[in-house]
Amino acid sequence: MSKSFIVDDDYNDSRLDKWFKNKIISLPHSLIEKIIRKNKIKVNKKKTKSSYRLQTGDIVEIFDISNFKPTDKKIKIKYQPKKEEVGSYGDYVLEDNENFIVINKPAGIPVQSGTKSFKNIIDILKKTKYFENSKPFVVHRLDKETSGVLIIAKNRKFAQLFTSLFRIRKIHKTYLAIVYGRVSNSIKTMKDNLIQYEKNKKIFQKSISNLKIKESNENYSFLELNPITGRKHQLRKQLLNIGNPIVGDDKYFLNNKKRIRYKNLMLHAFKIKFMINNVQYNFKAKYSKTFEDFLKKNI
Repeated sequence: MSKSFIVDDDYNDSRLDKWFKNKIISLPHSLIEKIIRKNKIKVNKKKTKSSYRLQTGDIVEIFDISNFKPTDKKIKIKYQPKKEEVGSYGDYVLEDNENFIVINKPAGIPVQSGTKSFKNIIDILKKTKYFENSKPFVVHRLDKETSGVLIIAKNRKFAQLFTSLFRIRKIHKTYLAIVYGRVSNSIKTMKDNLIQYEKNKKIFQKSISNLKIKESNENYSFLELNPITGRKHQLRKQLLNIGNPIVGDDKYFLNNKKRIRYKNLMLHAFKIKFMINNVQYNFKAKYSKTFEDFLKKNI
């Protein structure tokens, strides 16, 4: 005996295992793989893989899985923002339409809650007028201390669209950074194999960013940066590698006696541009007064 389900637009291009967890029963990935191997899940009457990306209208057949019990989900305690916080987010909005919102993210607050951070952008936005009839979907991230342009989708369809655009590098980002020292004029592009650890396994990730010097002196350089790839902490790691770490970066820095400790990370996501349905979108976010003051005083 089997049950059939038709995939709707919300799950177009979603992985089969993710759809199964969300729509049927939450099970460990290894168990879902086992169920698929035993032909208890078929798509369009064919055996498939957990990584298969479903399409709208696909028919998923699920055979007897009554012996399996869902895993206990940890209850996440959401951040409850104050009225003043919710009301102030209108000042950060650069674009608001039925499918996505673009904000100028302030520094010092993470996009989502984590082990070290409770207050976060997403939980605040959920309470604003911009998400009265929808929910926010994260499509990319900025570090907690990084400010600037941030896109948040309002529905699963556009969340998947933005994820695809990022994956095929059709979304172009420009950052501004103030770094220590004079950056060499010969550096136009930074190419690295950055190290990332996943479950104690060392992984090398090819990373490419273009660099342009806007202003420079012996102590600091003001840079425009265009990351081509999208690795975690990519710009911060690459700038450390060339000997010019970002001012205020307490994770990637040189042990130099001349280095002045500064509480604000001088990295700002300045511009983002992309095209959807032959419409070009360009968004620009002004950097903070703290960034501006440091720039005027030191460069």
